[in-house]
Amino acid sequence: MFKSQSYWRHSALAVCCIFTAPSASTSYGATASDGADAGERFRAQIEPILSKVCYDCHADGVEKGDFSLDDFESIEEHLADRKLWLKVWENLRAEMMPPAEKTQPSHDERLKVIAWIEKEVFKLDANNPDPGRVTIRRMNRVEYEHTVKDLLDVDFDAEEVLPADDTGYGFDTIGDVLSISPMLMEKYLEAARQVVSQAIVPQDPVIPSVSIEGEKFKATAPSKKTGKYLSFAQGGQVSTKRVIEHPGDYRFSIECRTQGSSEATSHSANLRVLVNGKDIGGDSLGWDNRKSITITAKGALGEGENILTLALQEDSPPQPDEKPLSLVISKVKIQGPLDGSYKVYPKDYYRIFFKGGAPKEPVARQAYTKDILRRIADRAFRRPVDDGTLDRLVKLSQLALDQPNAKFEDGIAYATTAILASPRFLFRAEIQPEPDNAGKIVPLDEYALASRLSYFLWSSLPDEELMELARKGELRENLDEQIDRLLADKKSQRFVENFVGQWLQTRDIEGVNVDPRRVLGIKDLSAAFKVFGSRQRRGMRLETETLFAFLLKENRSALELFTADYTFLNESLAKFYGITGVKGDEMQKVALPKDSHRGGILTHGSLLVVTSNPTRTSPVKRGLFVLENLLGTPAPPAPPNVPTLEDQKKKQKKDITMREMMEIHREKPLCASCHARMDPLGLALENFNAVGMFRADENGSPIQTGGQLITGEKFNTIAELNQIFATSRRTDFYRCLTSKLLTYATGRGMEYYDAPTIDHIVADLEQSGGRLRTLIRGVVHSAPFQKRRGDGSVAAK
Repeated sequence: MFKSQSYWRHSALAVCCIFTAPSASTSYGATASDGADAGERFRAQIEPILSKVCYDCHADGVEKGDFSLDDFESIEEHLADRKLWLKVWENLRAEMMPPAEKTQPSHDERLKVIAWIEKEVFKLDANNPDPGRVTIRRMNRVEYEHTVKDLLDVDFDAEEVLPADDTGYGFDTIGDVLSISPMLMEKYLEAARQVVSQAIVPQDPVIPSVSIEGEKFKATAPSKKTGKYLSFAQGGQVSTKRVIEHPGDYRFSIECRTQGSSEATSHSANLRVLVNGKDIGGDSLGWDNRKSITITAKGALGEGENILTLALQEDSPPQPDEKPLSLVISKVKIQGPLDGSYKVYPKDYYRIFFKGGAPKEPVARQAYTKDILRRIADRAFRRPVDDGTLDRLVKLSQLALDQPNAKFEDGIAYATTAILASPRFLFRAEIQPEPDNAGKIVPLDEYALASRLSYFLWSSLPDEELMELARKGELRENLDEQIDRLLADKKSQRFVENFVGQWLQTRDIEGVNVDPRRVLGIKDLSAAFKVFGSRQRRGMRLETETLFAFLLKENRSALELFTADYTFLNESLAKFYGITGVKGDEMQKVALPKDSHRGGILTHGSLLVVTSNPTRTSPVKRGLFVLENLLGTPAPPAPPNVPTLEDQKKKQKKDITMREMMEIHREKPLCASCHARMDPLGLALENFNAVGMFRADENGSPIQTGGQLITGEKFNTIAELNQIFATSRRTDFYRCLTSKLLTYATGRGMEYYDAPTIDHIVADLEQSGGRLRTLIRGVVHSAPFQKRRGDGSVAAK
């Protein structure tokens, strides 16, 4: 029943996402204790099934795969062997065992054994699932970059300063691998200094200015003229109103351009600036090839409402062979009062110094310091800063102010640097009352929940609305509304890029090593790069990410990742795919032609390229990718010293196809079982070469893409395989996607005790038709996302 022991060395995550869900009528309590002895229940209910389908290979002296089901001293010892039953459970859930040629358990028998293991051996409680524990998580560098942007409005390139993060279970959000070393701490301190130097800069107050867009200047009704278009020949006036609180002289700067002729013309007009009907200046305009012309004037504005008018009058008409001109007013900048009686700090200064400059009086100055640092620390630490920490930050600020020639801003900058280098900022701490008690399960407090939600969907800290709900203790009761709000925000694109980029490896497409010369048979490097280069790579990444983002925004079924008869293309990628009628560099939804070879992510260039070798396709990589990332049934590691396909090809007397090479490779008994799982999937994609371009033949032989999955389904084309994934293997895909998303969101790999959580989410997906927001909500409402327990062994619970 079981493969070699190397099979069992892969992680619990790899198998936890492949379970076959119990039917709605099956409950975890089906084998609940009714007073009967556990051993007797095993003998009466479970052993007969195992005897029928497992014992011929794994009992009575037969130990295929070095695995035996009857090697125990006592029934109690047997039922306490969690590792043994974990293997049985994993394979039954995945429907990988017994092998197809062996006697199969009925559907109900399979579910009965699974439910018995979960209840009697694992002690799982579907109504109160174990939420697990998450190692305190350091922000990865993507999260760091977005967090300082949202906190201080600083565009910081973390890749320039911070090293690449380690990954676990395929993601860089895993707490166990996001450790910190003394050297990395130095990097974070340097990063903090750089960020603060951009965010906090001493500035002096300036004479204020405001800009009014040209379209805000309008003609008197019924005319519909605006400053966006004024004909030289027709002329006209457009006006706007401006309320002034500080009267005085103001400077007016009109930014405009002329248009209508690519050649010089004698057509001219005069633009005048009027304030409350009084002409304060202007200038003549004619043919001018500059992109922007600035006309200035100076005049007085009174307190209250003022009317600003721009009047255009033709001076000289065009000659008969000349084209007429028109005026486009981009914006009008108003600056004043020019005597400096009223000044303000630059707009970006108020981001930190929200009340403007510092008071001169020492007590008020210190209170302002405290207010500023509290605002920064509350957001940076993702929860209200305690008074003791705040007092220490104020003292740090004062230390900086005690230095010669120091300014108020220098003190705030010094304390803010300490905030950004603090573990409270760098690590997403979650308070656990009894951190060493594995039996103590508690809900996350609402501040921690707000952080989990925002880092899940925005890769950044909570905004003010989330923090306010957490302060009021009202976040949990408004979670669905907040999920929708966060997904509607443009910052949710970060979730798409980071989750999809790692789940489907679109992050790798622009850097993966592929030699287009060898793949395309083009000797000239520049010619090869014109066919497949950076533009096509970028388009492939965006195609996959944009499809996922569209499904998420429209709350469509995740199954459309396989069944979509449309995709998202720009001109360069459409040309590469051989699809006509697409113009421009922007990604746009394109209905695929009925005879198209494309459809679904299995035909996306991103997937095809990242699963290829530099010079050829790789059915093994492609098959393994599908197993691990879409079906959740990963193959075991390859045995050592397996010869490469190239080595085997050299032994052949003629060029053979990839399928023929794989058949030769599978002749080895050690390789056959794993390749029976991978090869049909990988060979189904052989119509696409290593750069994702369609081909009908290989070495002069037509490419055969048909095959049979290890679970029995047969297919002839990639379209038929897509339908299998969307129908009979739908639950496998739901479970895999749920497990991947839970892993990404919670920062830990999925374990056997997460089965009830995953089952519940998958059941909701089945009911909703696979809608992506059902999945997002299921993850956010789940026990692993909302709760946590202390460290220690689960068995100690």
